[in-house]
Amino acid sequence: MNIDYISPLSNAWKRMKKALFQPFDLGKWFTIGFTAFLAGLMDGGGGGGGNSSRYSSRYKSEDLFDFFNFPNVASEWLANHPVLATLIFIGVGLLVVLLIVFLWLSSRGKFMFLHNVVHNKAEVVAPWKEYSREGNSLFLWRLVFGLISLFVFAMTMINAFQFFREAYFSGETIDMLFDNIIGYIMFGLLMIIITAYISLFLDHFVVPIMYKHRISTTSAWRMFMSILWPKIGYFLLYGIFVLILGIAVVISVVIFGFATLCIGFLLLIIPFISAVVLLPVSYTFRAFSIEFLGQFGGDYNLNPQVVEETQII
Repeated sequence: MNIDYISPLSNAWKRMKKALFQPFDLGKWFTIGFTAFLAGLMDGGGGGGGNSSRYSSRYKSEDLFDFFNFPNVASEWLANHPVLATLIFIGVGLLVVLLIVFLWLSSRGKFMFLHNVVHNKAEVVAPWKEYSREGNSLFLWRLVFGLISLFVFAMTMINAFQFFREAYFSGETIDMLFDNIIGYIMFGLLMIIITAYISLFLDHFVVPIMYKHRISTTSAWRMFMSILWPKIGYFLLYGIFVLILGIAVVISVVIFGFATLCIGFLLLIIPFISAVVLLPVSYTFRAFSIEFLGQFGGDYNLNPQVVEETQII
């Protein structure tokens, strides 16, 4: 099996041009852009010598004292302002509910957008109804995964805060804690990388498998694992390839923003308008994941136009 990156990207680009520009239909563009908007709702010293006493004096500054003493100050403030504290908790609760609703809409929207890309259509109601079961399954999986990730991240931050707080009040200096600082940073980076890859694989591969076979998220993950482990290097490289493409897009957007005297930036900060303006980009990325996945055999092929010779030597 020959796994390629350039051919799927080229095919995705051609698919995007055919769908959005041949011919250009503003109504179709806005309709697909709306599904893309739903799908992406919850997605984006140097210098010379010095001694340890110098580091110690910086480390034991008044700013650090205020930082490490913040939990005590915050709890005391909440106790002294019960009305404001209640309003804050209500606001946080409403925000959580809103985020959950957005997550549900995004999960349903991913199948709507995928449906339009696969079939070169501009539909909203039909895929919303047709793939409600798969969308709800994806929502529950993402919700649980998000809560687990949040819990691990929060526990790590709390543990790090408590550790360095105790070290601060015991008089330890930064150079004495260098290994601990590096350890927490490395663990944080590892957590970010793992979470990013899981999210990438879920969106780019698991969702299309769910769409094709009409199965739950867990079952789709099981199918995906059967090709992930034997070819894990290709999928890790896929993530790097997507990252490079994403950086290129960001650079292009920045150039576009300055070229339009920052008018482009004003358009891109409005979520729906941004999804419509950047539809060729999101469409190409969605089609690219389909084209890449199709190389792993008929069970993973959502593109009937891909010939068998491009998948198997």
